[in-house]
Amino acid sequence: MSLFAILFQNPLLAVPFGWGGEGLFVTWNPDIVAFSLGAFAVRWYSLFWCLGLLGVYLLMHRLFRQQKLGEEQFEPMFMYCFLGILIGARLGHCLFYEPGYYLSHPMEMLLPIRNVPGEGWTFTGYEGLASHGGTLGLMIALWLYAKRVKLNIMRVLDNVAIVTPICACAIRLGNLMNSEIIGRPTDVPWAFIFERVDMLPRHPGQLYEAICYAIFFFVGWFFYRYKPQRVGTGFFFGLCLFMIFLSRIFVEYTKENQEAFEEGMLLNMGQLLSIPFVLLGLYCMLGGKLCRALGEKK
Repeated sequence: MSLFAILFQNPLLAVPFGWGGEGLFVTWNPDIVAFSLGAFAVRWYSLFWCLGLLGVYLLMHRLFRQQKLGEEQFEPMFMYCFLGILIGARLGHCLFYEPGYYLSHPMEMLLPIRNVPGEGWTFTGYEGLASHGGTLGLMIALWLYAKRVKLNIMRVLDNVAIVTPICACAIRLGNLMNSEIIGRPTDVPWAFIFERVDMLPRHPGQLYEAICYAIFFFVGWFFYRYKPQRVGTGFFFGLCLFMIFLSRIFVEYTKENQEAFEEGMLLNMGQLLSIPFVLLGLYCMLGGKLCRALGEKK
């Protein structure tokens, strides 16, 4: 047995390899619980979220120190980011993907509850978060944060953009552990069989995105190391938007549509929503007029 197969036969993950069709497919059925502390179970998805946020926190703190920005300016940022992403991602899913339901059940947009017939109001957690809405929410939250702490908005956006891909990578790994956001059926030799869904070999779309985001983080950090003077111009903000959402357009072709109404569409909702972010990214990278007006004078 190869070392590669042995690594993925870790009993903690319960991810054995098996031969399928003409290739070596990954049979994927991990326990969604990473570990338990008494009655408290820590899920992989939550763990990856926390690791991603911790990575962002440590890297952002390093950027603030390098740029000689005050500690009192740094501390409020994460509350703004957390609320902006959560509210934006939730509203984005409700309005972009299921507007018919949620506009007639507005309370369920922001509260993690659902009115189940025969059972009444039931706690469900947030079932549905959209990254495009989360990005918009984050941008608005950072604008409010920059005004409060009196920092240039483009410097704030650039710094956040440098470190954001590391968190996005962690979140997609969490999706992989949950066997969610699955890919389309395929016979490529690296296909995953998501046993919690069906027994078809599928593209590991979550893994494609996670790898892309990890690469984008190193690209952004490389540019920052050699061109730190471009922080505050909007360049890094634009680079991040351009890379992430352009890759999203291509990876979507390997993924199952999230909603039935997307079937038959030339571009699905995720791809359509990505186009404005790609264009905005190009605009900022090229130093558009608004970026020059809002950015720091170099």
